[in-house]
Amino acid sequence: MFLDHAKISIKSGAGGNGCVSFRREKFVPKGGPNGGDGGKGGDVIFKASSQLSTLIDFRYKSIHKAQRGEHGQGSLKTGKNGKDEIIIVPCGSIIKDLETGKIIAELLNDGQEFLALKGGRGGKGNNHFKNSTNQAPRIAQPGEVAKEETVLIELKLIADVGLVGFPNAGKSTLISKISSAKPKIADYAFTTLVPNLGIVKYGEYESFVVADIPGIIEGASGGKGLGLQFLRHIERTRLLLFMIDATKLQDAKLKKDFLKDYDTLLKELKKYEADLMDKPKIICFTKVDAISDELKTKLQKMKMKEHKILISSVTGENLKELKDMIWKKLKQLTIDN
Repeated sequence: MFLDHAKISIKSGAGGNGCVSFRREKFVPKGGPNGGDGGKGGDVIFKASSQLSTLIDFRYKSIHKAQRGEHGQGSLKTGKNGKDEIIIVPCGSIIKDLETGKIIAELLNDGQEFLALKGGRGGKGNNHFKNSTNQAPRIAQPGEVAKEETVLIELKLIADVGLVGFPNAGKSTLISKISSAKPKIADYAFTTLVPNLGIVKYGEYESFVVADIPGIIEGASGGKGLGLQFLRHIERTRLLLFMIDATKLQDAKLKKDFLKDYDTLLKELKKYEADLMDKPKIICFTKVDAISDELKTKLQKMKMKEHKILISSVTGENLKELKDMIWKKLKQLTIDN
């Protein structure tokens, strides 16, 4: 099961209390204070792992507590430090403050860590409070209290290419043909209910990652349909591949039909995040095996500022050319950055 957001409570460990103790040994009068310090409480740390791809574990464990520090003891024995609570999350996780919605951490790389809550300081034993006027202090410092917080974890997939299109535009079929991913494919809307990642091999040693994300509809930026489930993940992609179903376009109103669909997709992206408009784009007309030769010719001749390509995932028409086009764009982006 894919889960891309989770609410959890986190709590650091409290510090152990300092000890009030006096040295009492035979033949040692006035042994003096020897209370040990309390141990430090455990920290709460988030750590990214490439071995995880979902937040499903947080459905079953929503409270995470670090261990408290042990109290100090006599004979200047310091209490043991509390064990840290290490919370493993997938790469691409964002940690937000639940109340304010403010992003407090973004974990993108394998092994990257974030200290969310620091454990409480251990209290000092009475040994520290001895002075010339008070040789037998009967006070010790209490440990620092634990800190507690509720956070929201959001997972945003990290991919090179994001497939953008209406339901049934052919996104799942395409990713199943060019990668090893096996998304659900059917002839009804919203067959893709969760994002799918596919690794596309290019040449002998190269590859890039494509994200097949739930279909967008008008009003998605306001939460309609699968709404934000789609848009949350498209932010991380480097290149947008707009997929337009060629079978829905008519010869007589070709330009008008295309602009209507394309503008709707652009509008929803812009409403969600204006910066998405700056990402490079490729227009991909799908299912061209099911249209007339006349319409195909018109599509090929249609002028537009973005790169365009006509494909058929069923017959394999132009799939190699599409991979070449994507790879060239990605390489150019790497050089530019």
